[in-house]
Amino acid sequence: MSLSITHLLRLSTLVVLFFALSAGTLPAQGFVTKDQLDKRSQKQYEQAESYARSLQRDQAKGELDAILAKTPTAIDAILFRGELFYDLGQLPAAEADFSAALALSATYHPPVLYKLGLAEFRQEKYGPAVAHYEAYLAQAPAADRRRERVARYLIEARTAAELKAAPVPFDPQPLGPQINTKGKEYLPSFTADGRYLIYTVNYTGQEDLYFSQRNDQGEWTPGAPVPGVNTPQDEGAESISADGKLLFFTGCYRSDSYGGCDLYYSEQQDGRWGNIHHAAEPLNTPYYESQPTLAANGQYLYFTSNRPGGLGGNDIWRCARRPDGRWGKPDNVGAPINTAGDDESPFLHPDGQTLYFMSNGHPGLGSYDLFVARRTADGPWGQPKNLGYPINTAASEGALVVSLDGQTAYYTTDQNTQPGEPLDLDIYQFSLYEAARPQPVTYVHGRVLDTADRPLAGTQVTVSQETDNQALASLTTDATGEFLVVLPAGQNYRLEATKTGFLFYSDRFELTGEFPREEPYELAIGLQAVPTAGITVGDQATPIVLRNVRFATGSAELLPASIPELDQLVLLLQTYPQLRIRINGHTDNVGEAAANQALSEARARSVYTYLTAKGIAAARLRYQGFGESRPLADNTTEEGRARNRRTEFEVE
Repeated sequence: MSLSITHLLRLSTLVVLFFALSAGTLPAQGFVTKDQLDKRSQKQYEQAESYARSLQRDQAKGELDAILAKTPTAIDAILFRGELFYDLGQLPAAEADFSAALALSATYHPPVLYKLGLAEFRQEKYGPAVAHYEAYLAQAPAADRRRERVARYLIEARTAAELKAAPVPFDPQPLGPQINTKGKEYLPSFTADGRYLIYTVNYTGQEDLYFSQRNDQGEWTPGAPVPGVNTPQDEGAESISADGKLLFFTGCYRSDSYGGCDLYYSEQQDGRWGNIHHAAEPLNTPYYESQPTLAANGQYLYFTSNRPGGLGGNDIWRCARRPDGRWGKPDNVGAPINTAGDDESPFLHPDGQTLYFMSNGHPGLGSYDLFVARRTADGPWGQPKNLGYPINTAASEGALVVSLDGQTAYYTTDQNTQPGEPLDLDIYQFSLYEAARPQPVTYVHGRVLDTADRPLAGTQVTVSQETDNQALASLTTDATGEFLVVLPAGQNYRLEATKTGFLFYSDRFELTGEFPREEPYELAIGLQAVPTAGITVGDQATPIVLRNVRFATGSAELLPASIPELDQLVLLLQTYPQLRIRINGHTDNVGEAAANQALSEARARSVYTYLTAKGIAAARLRYQGFGESRPLADNTTEEGRARNRRTEFEVE
């Protein structure tokens, strides 16, 4: 904590102690209670109470103004008016009245100490707020039911003072008039390439989903309703999949809902959204389910719910997709993410290890603040960290999402709401400072075609971690033959594309070192049809490179990482018993040509031996080494040499 803040806290404490010590020396007539007012003023006070009960705060304040014009030391009227000012959001006036009452007596109404702290806190006067919370707790008896609440206020004020004393870089910019209006726009969701945005609007008291697209100049098109999804009921709080083909959203008060708000999903078909499904049990319950966020691999769904089994009001829950494609039973994410307060609007970054969310249960600067929590690949969530000031303020901030590259964040704020005006929610963007960024990721965008360049829908694409053969994502190409998968950095991955009636395709992605996050992998995958019995393939067949068949350096010893792909080749040969193949070995040009020739043949023989050991008849197999004689790329670069070191097979 800075010296200036420490000095301010001590000064504020001295002020409170002065009031406390001097209060006993004030004469009884130093203030007037409501019972000591004259009859007319008492009636005005009762009228003010009646107005306040019916939420007519301005009329109530008018009655109190009249009382105080006549009796400036009417302490109950001062306290009452301070409460009205606070409820009306007129915080400087509330602070002035609470301070005036405290000056008249520090003991008449002790709760004024923490109420003054609340007014100061909401004006970001965190030092004085700390002092007044401390003063209240110092005099409050142990049985005081407010102690626990004020102790929490004190932690928040201390935390806020520290955060404000160490501001983080922050230069928010509105998303633009094509998106933001005088109404409410919030809860943005983006595809992995950042070019398609879906967000929630509320212009007429009804929530709907809108979309916008970023053009080549980086500008957003005017927002428009998402066709095929919106109804006369409420739809909002959505999450779009990385490839833009699956949309989870919240639907409220629909005929098939279990409660007020349930989770639904829609699939894009022929460029349009439709085929809407109720997520059903166990995702939905008679309680509140909302604000979904879909993991980039499509295997996990996080969402907000107040169902039983939580730690507070609204909690964050997670469920996993089962092997049959259905969703399993949700689990509460638990501490340290969830609190006794409300923890909402989760956003799981595509790295799978960084969670952003909003909370009023963790210490912060306002009602709702934004937080980030991290975990290792398979470990528990760590302690959430407040994203800091001035990202968080005394206003409510919520619904943060972060771009794939981790550099840009988007959030919703009510900072443009004017006093006395309807709530104005807008979507802003800003450059996220380094310490709050997620792990680097990239994505693979591919298209699967046959040898006649026709798209192959229904191709199964699987991406697995190289180290443990754990499937990261399994997806199916759409009608255009396209697919998209996000890959977190720090690991190497294996990709396989398979379709009945075709030879398989494999590739490998090394993401353990440096790589360009800005440029995703673009793949054009060609699948060759399996030749039918009795047809000779001839010399036109293109060899299939086994990218994930690997050997020890300078050796023909197969590495364990090769086994899954070799087993895929075994399955292909078992499925199509008419196939005969030749296994080819190749090297780069490093070393003696004769040695390379021998190594390439030995490696091809190792694959041959593996296949025969798995029951493939030797008569269906041949192998040959080509050494360095058939390069695919220039041997002058490491990348080129890596491409040239390969094992492949071709149908004969």
